[in-house]
Amino acid sequence: MNRNEFLRSLAGSALAFGAFSTQSFAKGTSSSGVLAAPFKQEPLPYAFDALQPSIDKTTMEIHYGKHHAGYVTNLNNAVKGTKFENMALEEILKNIKGAPAAVRNNAGGHWNHEFFWNVMAPGKGGAPKGAVADAINAQFGSFDKFKEAFGKEATGRFGSGWAWLTAQNGKLSLGSTPNQDNPLMDVADFKGMPVLGLDVWEHAYYLKYQNKRADYVSAFWDVVNWDTVADNLTKAK
Repeated sequence: MNRNEFLRSLAGSALAFGAFSTQSFAKGTSSSGVLAAPFKQEPLPYAFDALQPSIDKTTMEIHYGKHHAGYVTNLNNAVKGTKFENMALEEILKNIKGAPAAVRNNAGGHWNHEFFWNVMAPGKGGAPKGAVADAINAQFGSFDKFKEAFGKEATGRFGSGWAWLTAQNGKLSLGSTPNQDNPLMDVADFKGMPVLGLDVWEHAYYLKYQNKRADYVSAFWDVVNWDTVADNLTKAK
């Protein structure tokens, strides 16, 4: 079985998973009143085929139904009986130093994917407008220059990881993190409040783009939900 056949077989397994393991748990609350474990996977905000041709249906079924669902299940198992069990997800990320690898990897994987699904939408894409456009132009000179710089972060991340646009202290910054780390983590070399993020793990693009990560990054701009990015920027401020 070659790599593509293997990945496609996972899609069939995902469909057999019923409701894609959405983990319909009744969440608890942390000491601050913020939702804590057990965590659940939120419904995908669009159909699996809605982002085609940029991201194909089979990839979305595998990515959401197997990879993301697995992070949620593994996170709930990893935090059980630990100090992290009563923390909200972002609390865990901000206090991840010294945490077991299973907590770090799966907490990051869950948060990153929930964020990722929501910064994309069908019928969106193109160039940003309003406050987002103004902020990008002020920081990077133009949207084209921003895309070029973001693309370098995304294609330059060796192995698996994420590319990010963050806001911190009124400034936009570009960077990347390895594996399922993100800029909210206290151990991250690149910190800030995420405004936009792109998954550059191979499972996010390999079925359609194979080893052509740059083509996947280019196609991403056709499905970016700039309304959500604008909301993220407002919250970051």
